[in-house]
Amino acid sequence: MLLATDLDGTFLAGTPEQRLKLYQLISAHPDITLAFVTGRGLESVLPLLSDPTIPQPDYIICDVGCTIVEGHTQQPIQPVQAKIDALWPGTQVIENALAHKTGLQRQDVPQERRCSYFCEEGAIDDEVISIVNELSCDLLYSADLYLDVLPPGINKGKTLRELVEHMGWHPEQVMVAGDTLNDLSMYEQGFIGVCVGESEPALLQSTENRARVLHANEPGCGGILEAFQHFGFLGPAGLEAEAQELLPPGKSDLVIVYHRLPYEEVFEEGELRRRRPSSPNGIIPTLLGFFADGRRGSWVAWSTHDDNHGDFETHTEVDSKNYPNLRAARVRLTEDEVDIFYKKFSKEAFWPTLHTFWERATFREEHWEVFLEVNRAFAERAAAEAAEDAVVWIHDYNLWMVPAYLREIRPDVTIAFFHHTYFPSADVFNVLPWRKDIIGSLLQCDYVGFHIPRQSENFVDVVRGVTPFTVKEKVSCAPRFLTYGCAVGLDEMTKEIEVNGRSICLGAHPVGLSLDRIKNSLAMPSIQNRMKELLEEMEGTRVILSVERLDFTKGILEKLTAYERLLTTHPELIGKVTLLTVCVPSAQGMSIYDELQQQIEQAVGRINGSFARVGWTPIQFFFRSFPFEELVAYYTMADVMWITPLRDGLNLVAKEYVATQGLTDGRGVLVLSEFTGAAAELRGVVLANPHDPVELADTCYFALNMHAKDAKARLKEAFEVVEYYDINYWGQEFMSAVTATKKGNVIDLESKRKVSAG
Repeated sequence: MLLATDLDGTFLAGTPEQRLKLYQLISAHPDITLAFVTGRGLESVLPLLSDPTIPQPDYIICDVGCTIVEGHTQQPIQPVQAKIDALWPGTQVIENALAHKTGLQRQDVPQERRCSYFCEEGAIDDEVISIVNELSCDLLYSADLYLDVLPPGINKGKTLRELVEHMGWHPEQVMVAGDTLNDLSMYEQGFIGVCVGESEPALLQSTENRARVLHANEPGCGGILEAFQHFGFLGPAGLEAEAQELLPPGKSDLVIVYHRLPYEEVFEEGELRRRRPSSPNGIIPTLLGFFADGRRGSWVAWSTHDDNHGDFETHTEVDSKNYPNLRAARVRLTEDEVDIFYKKFSKEAFWPTLHTFWERATFREEHWEVFLEVNRAFAERAAAEAAEDAVVWIHDYNLWMVPAYLREIRPDVTIAFFHHTYFPSADVFNVLPWRKDIIGSLLQCDYVGFHIPRQSENFVDVVRGVTPFTVKEKVSCAPRFLTYGCAVGLDEMTKEIEVNGRSICLGAHPVGLSLDRIKNSLAMPSIQNRMKELLEEMEGTRVILSVERLDFTKGILEKLTAYERLLTTHPELIGKVTLLTVCVPSAQGMSIYDELQQQIEQAVGRINGSFARVGWTPIQFFFRSFPFEELVAYYTMADVMWITPLRDGLNLVAKEYVATQGLTDGRGVLVLSEFTGAAAELRGVVLANPHDPVELADTCYFALNMHAKDAKARLKEAFEVVEYYDINYWGQEFMSAVTATKKGNVIDLESKRKVSAG
């Protein structure tokens, strides 16, 4: 069958349960062809195509029948469109002819091959009718408000008839659905039809004697479902035979969806062993903390498996002593899937784009398909784990598409998403070929969190280019965040938007640190000994410390160039200052960083070759990872911490340095890129533009020569922020915000079961 349906008041109306049931039925049924037939312009229809809960139309007839396109490509259907084009005199011709009529107000909505006006019925006088007739056009007036000037003989019904004949369908295969007089022409073509509940009285009156038109009781999608049953489109068994089996709820009140397991898997002596994670930033321990009170939960993450080591375990214990009701729910991925989904696609397509290096990105459709398959697997596992009315907390861009799949499977759950990486502005993000799919998925969340307001507002800006929405609430960013003090500052951020009747709340939650982890490191005898060794090794030398992972976003080459300039312009520093650079290698298999590594090593060699003296090396370069505890020792003895990425979502290393200096009564100075998320949060630091080598060198020199009292005062300001807004604050604040969004956004699962049962 072909379902040809109006949108507003019809296909987009009805209860959430009725909409879900109809949409799932259409998406799953191979014999149902869907056509949107609407008065909207094509531009106004396109946002619906990015909503993953709405089935994709095979055809779109819009502009009250003046535009007809293929649903998936939005290309005109010829020769049907050509016939309409030949009848239209042109928009400017119509506008000029009616410009003197004061009772007509042009509608400021997208429209093609038609001119639409707001007007009262009295404004359509003999002159208006005469002008339109002379231009060989038609008038259509509906809802006592809308006037359309259309090509002669063109309306929704006529264009639908042309499509049916062009495709060779039998009229008995077509059912039309509408709710206003604007839709009347569809019922005049001899098709089976339904006027959904709460239709415009004039439409009901005009169709009341048509035996093949059902006047449904239920509005919107409920009325269309009534018509399916009434006309027997789905066979003798009707809707009950088509109802999808609902996935039974799981047992977990909170489901964490993260790319990493909450433990590490290692093979020792031929056996798989699990041990506590060595995550340096404390996010995993913080998330685990939500289950310390016995809360029922699941942690969904991927795992690869070698069949030689026994059967794959979907569920494993995490820590039965500390988290008795938490289990890991593992998604089995092959090595190839991990390689494409994470190491290649996420890092070669998404990572560069998110950090504004889109020219480095590589987009491959076959990799996107693997990404979708993996995200679907995560969503299905999360859906199976979640209890009724559970919270599902999804983490980061690797799992962008999970909300889309999860919302369809489990509309009852509250979906929260935290974006750990930077989120760029629209002119950057829109480079992604799949931006509409990604945004459509994120808009299925109830709550989306970012590190800082700027990143959240960038998201809103991207949404603005995908779908219309209403801003429900805005809040001031001060005093929690810097407003005009850095490149990523913002004075006001959007807290809540409404899209297609759904509320999506937004928030800024910078990830914090576990100060206990640093305190414990400082108390270790081995670290205290290491601190003494470092002080002896670097005695008489001012130390600039740089710690970052090997990545083009970290600005390592730019920093080395600035350091070279610093030594050139301030030769008195030669022999007195050393740059200690810890460059952590990327994960195995990340070949995209090989060239960068060579360039860095060449720059280090050039600088050391130019400035080195007997007994003094300008740069001590360590291309390896350090245990977190040893890094803490380095933090204690660094006079200046030089953290200058070109773009960074937050940068926890900067906070680690501030925390270490604060806990040891230090007076170190943090020079921080103003393009990091932490720059909008930390006060007292020295901000620098990493794209300006002169400023990079000057701010570093300023930090080296800062008066001790000034340095102490600045550090105190920064430490107060780090100490108060720690990792536990982050977790609790985020979860509190998510809990507050649950009211009004949850579909009653029991009601949904009854609807699906027919």
